[in-house]
Amino acid sequence: MKSRRIFDPWGVVFGLAVPLVAAVAGLVLTAAWDARLPAEIITHWGTEGPDGWSPPTTASWVYALAIVFVGAGCASFAALAQGLLMMRRILLIVGLTVTGLLAVLQITTLWIQLDSTPRADIELPSETIGLGILFGFAVGALGAALLRDYRVRTPATVAPDPALPRGPAVEVHDTIGFSTVGVCVIYAVGIALAFLACATIDSNWPLWVALTVLALLIGAIRFDITVDERGVRVRNMGTTAIDLGIDEIVEAKVVQLSP
Repeated sequence: MKSRRIFDPWGVVFGLAVPLVAAVAGLVLTAAWDARLPAEIITHWGTEGPDGWSPPTTASWVYALAIVFVGAGCASFAALAQGLLMMRRILLIVGLTVTGLLAVLQITTLWIQLDSTPRADIELPSETIGLGILFGFAVGALGAALLRDYRVRTPATVAPDPALPRGPAVEVHDTIGFSTVGVCVIYAVGIALAFLACATIDSNWPLWVALTVLALLIGAIRFDITVDERGVRVRNMGTTAIDLGIDEIVEAKVVQLSP
């Protein structure tokens, strides 16, 4: 009898260890820079400048808790070996994108206020948000590519129905979701709205948010399906999400569709 794996090693590393290390690193960095920071640092910027302040330690703990509960909360599902591989990958990317954004924001917020005077009028570089999103997304995509399907495969116990029609062993390939034209239209509309938002608030971070959301949206709902003599395979977000061997298929049927 095959053993049932509980945790995916790479899921544990990227889904749990990475967010926890990011949270702890933020606390350690704040403690190391505490002597060079003002009594209250800027923690929020509005459209007209800074509008929120907090002691460095308090702000650091807020970031740490947000990374743990939101970032690790989403990404930790990737550690469960028996979970649906596609969902594990999506949640890992989402969780680490949030983690990357928060971690880079925290580091930048501290760094730009080193040796500054209290309540100084300091601007947050808008590139920080884009950098954090791209960094987190890249790490999440790397981790997602390393995840594996550890489900226990159960061979079929009966032969296929002999009444099923037979034909030549020709590979069948189909794509479910948006077509190539549909993908281009969605990207064009999304990017246009992002540029409009950038012009409205005079910052480029909405563009990076839009690109990340569009990549996740298109990737999550577009599937490439292949059926051949080896079984059924479904690719999603550039990786194989479902792989059923021919010996696992327990039922098949022919459905007449209207042309």
